[in-house]
Amino acid sequence: MSRRRRRLWTCVVGAAVATGCAKPPNPGDPLRGLTREERASFDAGRQVFGRVFTPATGLGPLFNATACAECHEKPAPGGSGDEVEVHVATLLPSGVCDPFAKKGGLVIQQHVTPALKAALGIDKEPTPAGATEAHRSSPELLGLGLLDAVPDATILARADPDDRDKDGISGRPNHSLDGRIGRFGRKALVPTLREFNDGAFPVEIGVTDPAVPTEETIGGEPIPPGVDPVPEPEVDQAATDAADAFVRFLAPPAPLKLSSAAKSGRTIFSRIRCDACHVPTLETGDNRVKALRYKEVSAYTDLLLHDMGPGLADICLGDATPSEFRTAPLMGLRLSETFLHDGRTASVEEAVRLHGGEAQASRDKFVALSEPERKALLEFLKSL
Repeated sequence: MSRRRRRLWTCVVGAAVATGCAKPPNPGDPLRGLTREERASFDAGRQVFGRVFTPATGLGPLFNATACAECHEKPAPGGSGDEVEVHVATLLPSGVCDPFAKKGGLVIQQHVTPALKAALGIDKEPTPAGATEAHRSSPELLGLGLLDAVPDATILARADPDDRDKDGISGRPNHSLDGRIGRFGRKALVPTLREFNDGAFPVEIGVTDPAVPTEETIGGEPIPPGVDPVPEPEVDQAATDAADAFVRFLAPPAPLKLSSAAKSGRTIFSRIRCDACHVPTLETGDNRVKALRYKEVSAYTDLLLHDMGPGLADICLGDATPSEFRTAPLMGLRLSETFLHDGRTASVEEAVRLHGGEAQASRDKFVALSEPERKALLEFLKSL
């Protein structure tokens, strides 16, 4: 067999990775280049991610889901989900955003255990008086380890809060309560993937962990005696380490091969300045994990807050005003079934048409495109 035919056969059967024929990862696959130990952590984390909790193993007494994979399941564990959460906050006259942390916010859990229902007669956590409600769909987690590895300096270099270049786009970073640069969540409040992952156990499943070892209140009131039989923390460090490794090492979705129309759409995407916020590529920095070190990721985000106009506004969070949202990464867009921060639309085109604020100029250019140009742009987006 000739060298060329051997190489082609290798590409077809996927028995090895040969130059120029590496098989793209499937959704839910790990990053390439992990060490044996890192891959073992990823595999262990997949089991934790899929673990279904019950009241006897720590579930609740307030919760949104019984497992991580319940909300992040499509098309594979770590993907998106069809669940929609309720978040609350209010912007005080002083300009400070109150997420009602002492009254059960930011996340208002939609389910309770039988013991809590018997004790208080409630079916979900009550919404605090005076709070504004917002809805949040479950995002996909694929490739987030790479976004975590993007240096703060890269994010800050693209910030233009005062619109000094007068282009109508004035992205700015959000900050955590202790002042660090945020990047995760629809409003980019959470600075690190580890905190994002650790916080999900108590907030979404009602399972305490070493990072958050105390149960949340019930609308600001303590949990009634006897409804939570499992001592805190309800999962150990090994479990949270494994879950973090699973999410951190998930490979980003591989885009589809571009058709000639999609290639034209990519050019149009840039021409109407969608790429001013949805920056096509970011580069990671130095990292202890080789698979995350100095990698280019086609994320289509700048990880900054942008004003999206009154039509999409809901609640404040940290520095973010009600109309400001982090630029949503577009990697894996073709795998999504709903779009925008609250999943209000099942159409990419409708999501684009709802853009306002800093995106209004690009949105208007999109509407003004000829039908063939618009179809080409949408075909490009649906390849991501």
